[in-house]
Amino acid sequence: MNAHRTTCAYCGVGCGVLIAADGTVSGDPLHPANFGRLCVKGSALGETLDLQGRLLAPEIKGQQVNWEQALSYVARGLREVIDQYGPQAVAFYGSGQLLTEDYYVANKLMKGFIGAGNMDTNSRLCMASAVVGYKRAFGADAVPCSYEDIELADCVILIGSNTAWAHPVVYQRLVKAKQQRPDMQVIVVDPRQTATCDIADIHLPLKPSSDAALFCGLLNWLAQQGYVDHAFLAQHTQGSAETLAAAATWPIARVSTETGLSGEQLLAFFRTVAESPRLLSLYSMGINQSSSGVDKCNAIINIHLATGRLGKPGCGPFSITGQPNAMGGREVGGLANQLAAHMVFTADDIATVSRFWGSDNVTKSAGYNAVDLFRALENDEIKAVWIFGTNPLVSLPDADRVSSALLRCPLVIVSDIMRDTDTTRRATVLLPALGWGEKNGTVTNSERCISRQRSFLPAPGDARPDWWIISQVAQRLGFGDAFNYTHPAEIFREHAALSGFENHGNRAFDISGLATLSNEQWDHLSPVQWPVNADYPQGSARLFTSHHYYHADGKARLIPITPRPAKSQVSAAYPLVMNTGRIRDQWHTMTRTGKAAKLMQHISEPFCQFHPDDAPDIHAGDLLRVESTHGWALLRAQPDQLQQRGSVFVPMHWNGIYSAQARVSALVAAHVDPLSGQPESKFTPVRLGRWHMQWQGELFTRLEQAQSIPEVAYWSRITQEGVAHSILADTSTPDDWLVWLNETVDMQGWQLQQAELGKGRFHLLAWRDGRLQLAFYAGPKPMPDRAVVVKAFSQPPQSAAERLALLGGQAHGEGMSQGATICSCYGIGEQAIYEAILDGCDDTQKLGARLKCGTNCGSCLPELKKLIQHRIPALRVE
Repeated sequence: MNAHRTTCAYCGVGCGVLIAADGTVSGDPLHPANFGRLCVKGSALGETLDLQGRLLAPEIKGQQVNWEQALSYVARGLREVIDQYGPQAVAFYGSGQLLTEDYYVANKLMKGFIGAGNMDTNSRLCMASAVVGYKRAFGADAVPCSYEDIELADCVILIGSNTAWAHPVVYQRLVKAKQQRPDMQVIVVDPRQTATCDIADIHLPLKPSSDAALFCGLLNWLAQQGYVDHAFLAQHTQGSAETLAAAATWPIARVSTETGLSGEQLLAFFRTVAESPRLLSLYSMGINQSSSGVDKCNAIINIHLATGRLGKPGCGPFSITGQPNAMGGREVGGLANQLAAHMVFTADDIATVSRFWGSDNVTKSAGYNAVDLFRALENDEIKAVWIFGTNPLVSLPDADRVSSALLRCPLVIVSDIMRDTDTTRRATVLLPALGWGEKNGTVTNSERCISRQRSFLPAPGDARPDWWIISQVAQRLGFGDAFNYTHPAEIFREHAALSGFENHGNRAFDISGLATLSNEQWDHLSPVQWPVNADYPQGSARLFTSHHYYHADGKARLIPITPRPAKSQVSAAYPLVMNTGRIRDQWHTMTRTGKAAKLMQHISEPFCQFHPDDAPDIHAGDLLRVESTHGWALLRAQPDQLQQRGSVFVPMHWNGIYSAQARVSALVAAHVDPLSGQPESKFTPVRLGRWHMQWQGELFTRLEQAQSIPEVAYWSRITQEGVAHSILADTSTPDDWLVWLNETVDMQGWQLQQAELGKGRFHLLAWRDGRLQLAFYAGPKPMPDRAVVVKAFSQPPQSAAERLALLGGQAHGEGMSQGATICSCYGIGEQAIYEAILDGCDDTQKLGARLKCGTNCGSCLPELKKLIQHRIPALRVE
C-alpha cells in the first residue's frame, strides 16, 4: 500500500508528511516546504492519534446526546438569540487549526446569512499586525516571498523570531544555505540569545519593543549613505518623502539610546544590510505581538521598498505565520475586519459577495476582533458564541477575565477534538469534531502554498467534520439551499470561484484557476502557491515581480513611522519585562503535543527564565511566583546568564490541564494594536518572588490507577508512556504521607515498600501481583531518575536489591541517570552525550554518527554545540 500524503498539523511552515501503512510518520521528500525534513513535533504526530481524552459524542450541559438533538439545540438557541437580540448578539471564534473548507463555511454562515461580522479567529493573536502591514504597503494581504528565497538571499534578518525552535524546518533550510554559501550573512534581532543565534553573524540584543526605532534608524542611515533607490521610489511608490523625513529624526545616537545597542553594533548591522543586494527579512511574533505591531511591520517593509529589494529572488519582507492554516483563514475572511476572499466592507465588495452568495443579508460592517469579542460577552452584548478548535482561556490575554466572560454567556458552543480543556469546561454544548488524520481539506502555509490535508483514519465515535456540523446548523436555521454541501471539494470550488468573481485583477488573492477541479483532481491536488489563474496557471513563487501593487494607483506605500513605547511600562513595583513564546517541543496550548511523551522530555515543566542578577535569592530548581497587575503564575526557576537583564521569558503553552497555575496569558494585559487588534504579548511588567515550599516530590501511577492530582498548591503533569506522572509541591507537609496519598489513590490490598528519611522526605513503592502500581518520592528537591521509574512499570525489578534501588529512585548497579533529554527525536540524554564527547566526539557530526542526535530535525544542534563547548574545556582541565 502506498503511503498517505498529507500536511503537518502544526506551524505555518506547512510541511508535507507521509504516513506509511504501519503508521510511521516521515517527511514528504516531494513537498516544496520541507523536502522530506520534519521537526520533532511533526515526527511525533503518530503519537498523538490515540483516542484517549477525545470528545466522541455531542453533549448538552454534560449529558451525551445524539447529533439530531445537538444540532437542533444549537440551531434553536442561535435562532432565539437572533430573534430576541439581533444577529450582532451571536459570534463565532475560529482557529488556524480549521481547514480552509471549514473556515469558509463558518465565515459564510456568520457574515453572509446570520448577517453579523462577528467571525474572528485565534490568528488575530499571531499575525493580524502582519496583515495590516502588508495591506498598508501593498494594498493587499500578500506575502511576496517564497521559502526558496532563503537559499538565494545574501543576507537574512530574523526579527522577533526564535526560528530554530518555532519554525525548525525553515531554520534548517537557512542552516543548510549558510553551509553551502558561507558568505551569506545571518542577522538575529532579538532581546534574547536564543538557539537561533547559533548561526548568526550578528546578534542584536535590543531592548524589548524597540524594533521600530532600529529600523527607522536603518532607513535614515541608508538614505544618508546613498543606498536608497530613488528611481524605484519615484516610479513604484508613494509616501517616500514623508517616510524619509520621519526616519531622519533617528540618528545613530538616538537609536542607540532607544535600543540599548552600541554605535558599533548598529553600524555593523547597517553596513551589512547596505552591502547585501539580496535582502530577506523574516519576522514573526516578536514584531506582531505588540501594541505598535503594524508600525513595526511597516518599518521593516519600508527598508525593502526604499531599496527596491522585493519582487525578485532572495528579497522581500516575509512574515512567518504560526499556525498550519492561518493563511487559509485570511483567504476566506476569517478575521472580523475581512469579508471574504480578501474583500472588505466597502459597498462594492459587499455587493460582490452578496451576488455570489445569493444573499441579501450580508453584513455591512466589521465585527468584534478577538479581545473585543470576549469583552462583548462580559458586557452581555453577545449572548451566544461558537468556538472552533481553540482554547481562548489559555491563549487570550487577561485570560481569567475571559473565563469569567464565558461563564456569563447563556449559550457557549465548543467544537473540539478533546473532551477536557480549559475552554470545554465552560461549554453549554460540546460538538465532537474530526482531528488531524481524520479530516479532509486544504491548508495554506506562510509562503501562500495551498496543500492538501488528507484523511487516513476513520472518523472516531460520532465525530464529524466542522464543515458538516456548521452546514447542518445552517440548514436548521433556514439557509439550506446555500449549505447543502456533501463533499469538501464542493466547498473548495466555491471558495476558489469567489476569489475570481468580479476580480478583474484588482485583488491579489485569486485561485479561480482551481474552481473547476473535479473531486478526484482536488483529492490529488499538488502543492501550489497562489495566485492560480489565467495569468499564473501554475501559481507563482513570488509576487510584485512587475512592481504592480494593489492600491488604486498601482503603487506601493511607504509609511512614516513614529516609534511608540509599549502600553504598559515597568515600575518600582513591577520592574521586569515578561516576554512569552514557544519552546522547542511544544505547540500552542499543548492540547495535541501534550499527548506525546517524547515531547515532554526536553522541557517538562513550565518555567521562568531570568538573569541571576535580577533575582539573586532565587536559584535553579526553586519555584517562583511571577506576578503582574492582572494575575500570577507559579513556575520553575531557570536563571540564565544569557537572559537580558531586566527581562524574563515564560513559555506560552501550559494550561489548566497540565499545571496548576501556569497560564501565562492570565498575566498579560489586553492591550492591542489600534490598527490590527493584535494583543501585546511580548511586554508585560512583572515581579518575581521565591515561593517558599516545605517539600516537593514526584508521583507515578499506572494510567488505569490515576484518578486526580493530590491537594497541593503546585502540580505539573508530565506525559509518560503508560504512566501518570506529576511533579508536586506544597507549603505544608502532610502529617501522614500514607493517609494523604490514599485520599487520591486507593492502595488497599497493595504491598507497600516505604522509607521515612526525615522531615519532608518520604519514598514509597506500591506493588500488586509483582507489578509496580505507584511510586512516590518527596523531599527538599526532586530525586528520582524518571526514566528508571517509568521503565519499572513495564519491566518490574526482580531482586530485592533492584527494588531497594528503585525505592531510592535510582537504577541498581552502576547505571547513571541519562540526565536531561537533549535530542527528543531519539531520546538521547545529557549523560550519553557527555560520554561520547569524552570518547572523542568533539563535534556535532561525530555525535550524530555515534548517537544519531541532531540527525533528524536538527532542533537540538545548538544545544549539542553548547554541551561540546562547555565540556571540552572541562575535559582539558581534568
